[in-house]
Amino acid sequence: MTAEMRRGSMAAVPIKNIERELICPICKELFTHPLILPCQHSVCHKCVRELLMLNHDDSFDAGSESSLPGSPRSRVPSPSMERLDRLVRSGGSRGSISSPGWRRGSVTPRVTTIPCPGCQHDIDLGERGISMLFRNFTLESIVERYRQAARAAVAIMCNICKPPNLQEATKSCMDCKASYCNECFKLHHPWGTPKAQHEYVGPTTNFRPKVLMCPEHEMEKVNMYCEVCKRPVCHLCKLGGSHANHKVTSMSSAYKILKEKLAKSIHYLISKEDQVRTQITELELLISQTEENGQLAERQANEHFERLLETLQERRSEMLRSIEQSRNRRMEQLKSQVEEYQGMLENSGLVGYAQEVLKETDQSCFVQTAKQLHVRIQKATDSLRTFHPAADTCFDEFVLDTSREETLLKEMCFGGVPDPPLIDLSQSKVYNEASISWRLADDHLPTDHHVLEYRRLIGPSQSPSQEDGEDGGFWRATDRVYGSNTLVHDLEPDTLYSFRVRSCRNSMFSPYSPEVTFHTPPAPVFGFLFSDKCGFSTERLVLNKRRDAVESVAGTAFLLAAERVQTGSYISLDYIIGDTGISQGRHYWAFKVDPHSYMVKVGVASDTKIIEWFHNPRDTSSPRYDHDSGHDSGSEDASYEVSQPFILLTLGMGKLFIPKASSSTANPPAGDPGNRVLPMPQRLGVCLDYDSSRVFFYDADTMRCIYERQVDCSGTMFPAFGLMGSGKVQLEEFIAAKRLTF
Repeated sequence: MTAEMRRGSMAAVPIKNIERELICPICKELFTHPLILPCQHSVCHKCVRELLMLNHDDSFDAGSESSLPGSPRSRVPSPSMERLDRLVRSGGSRGSISSPGWRRGSVTPRVTTIPCPGCQHDIDLGERGISMLFRNFTLESIVERYRQAARAAVAIMCNICKPPNLQEATKSCMDCKASYCNECFKLHHPWGTPKAQHEYVGPTTNFRPKVLMCPEHEMEKVNMYCEVCKRPVCHLCKLGGSHANHKVTSMSSAYKILKEKLAKSIHYLISKEDQVRTQITELELLISQTEENGQLAERQANEHFERLLETLQERRSEMLRSIEQSRNRRMEQLKSQVEEYQGMLENSGLVGYAQEVLKETDQSCFVQTAKQLHVRIQKATDSLRTFHPAADTCFDEFVLDTSREETLLKEMCFGGVPDPPLIDLSQSKVYNEASISWRLADDHLPTDHHVLEYRRLIGPSQSPSQEDGEDGGFWRATDRVYGSNTLVHDLEPDTLYSFRVRSCRNSMFSPYSPEVTFHTPPAPVFGFLFSDKCGFSTERLVLNKRRDAVESVAGTAFLLAAERVQTGSYISLDYIIGDTGISQGRHYWAFKVDPHSYMVKVGVASDTKIIEWFHNPRDTSSPRYDHDSGHDSGSEDASYEVSQPFILLTLGMGKLFIPKASSSTANPPAGDPGNRVLPMPQRLGVCLDYDSSRVFFYDADTMRCIYERQVDCSGTMFPAFGLMGSGKVQLEEFIAAKRLTF
């Protein structure tokens, strides 16, 4: 055996002890071409691919060189055009979104997300999927050494020697990616040639690249370390790539710092070996105590159930005995009555006996016997006239109601079972994703985790009486939740869902919370913020820092304009639009209007109409000539029937006003203004179907369509808002959050 092989044997003992660290958390086997996830956990190359296929139904080009397991990088095919709502960080919704002065590309990469099996967090792989992940060559080398130590006697053979003179390899060349015996190595790496400068190591089957290349810039070597992303990067990543604004250090500096930290940590653990062994002993004692206490608790619980069964059996016997006694007594009474009535028949019983008495000729003897017989005959006659059974055949008094006891038995639990949580309706919102929050009792004990379950009740185009298909009625559970809220992804649009949650403590689950129902919007959520660039009036409108709330205030400009007004006109509306437009598809957004607002108009408007509003300012505006004023002049009614490049619905003073001659679902009589005034919903939703040129207004809490009509979608459409006097509009948090994330 060579010196290298002997050194491998000496290292075999400690290598074998680290098998637990070399197991993939998905396939539970030794790592094969492991990749490093952004959370720093490692997973086999094939396992990551399977996760992507499982979660996103992605197709991979298995025949390409870059997708082979032996390649340092793997690639996914060109991004598809699906799942608009998933493309938050990569630009919104596949070319249907544009901003004033900026046009997005028609193709937007898809974001691929997988759950990390190590930390259970969702990992966003970005636009390029697994091609952005580094191979963990260090882990790969350790796995290879472990395999060699496990094989022990199985040697790596020379790749050059031919049978029957096959020799064991003593070296492996990392440049040639081959293993050699001493003679073959000298023959193929002669002194004085470039091959003599090749890097060689001990015998191995794991040949890794000499230089780590950047997965984003394939021709560049990584030479820096990003302290924000905790990963190696190249100089192009820092100059103009995704790490441009991140803090980076040189690779040598990062190597030195991380190696020192790791060495210190290892030294500390080794110095605490006695303490670790003591704690292992304590843990083993705790395991033994847990086993004993668990068996004791099991016996005690079994004894309680035995006592309950005995009590139930005793009570069962007593109650059945009472029923049997009552039945026997009634049977005897009824049978006696039957015998008595049978005696009334001719030539039998009482009648037969009376006939024989009538044959008596001795008067004194007849009178002596007939008196008592007559009384009996009289009673029989009376009973015949007023027939009543001698006993009741109904056993209603013996009907047993066990519903209360059954409920108690179902709710029977150990003293440590947590109380059920309650879903907080005020904090829960449902769009194409559901944000569900719940709260626990004030005096509750700490819980380990929660499980949220949901099911589909009514799907699109279904009535409540129709049964749901496929998965309707079946509860689906989320992963464990360690907080008091969670997100449910990929809900179907225009669908009624039911949600419930329960808590877990020490492997014991609480009862379920009461079910709550939410209706998803009719289209994917459209994310935007208020635009502070296009025609925004800084004098009369106040925009918060997040740009998700706008408020109209009466300032000096309002008073100066009012000074010029001598007739019944009013100051013009101050318009503000969303910072993102729509050029195709179906989109939904929601917001709140302050109930104390004087007048707010909400809806959609085309880019041409917006230009007209912002480039033709007027100090005053007459309601009779403003088509979107909400007043009932005849000219307005005539023109509003024509498809306009804008639709605005009027809200104010806690009311919502339906325009005349509308196609509202309520369809109120046009001549009755009272029927066209509705209470203002707490949350209002707008759905624009660009392709069908139609806009819908919803009560966002109940998803009831309040009003709909045709709109001219010849240009890019923007969410539009108009405020006059005091008023405030607040975008829903989820609507703004999608845009803020982007």
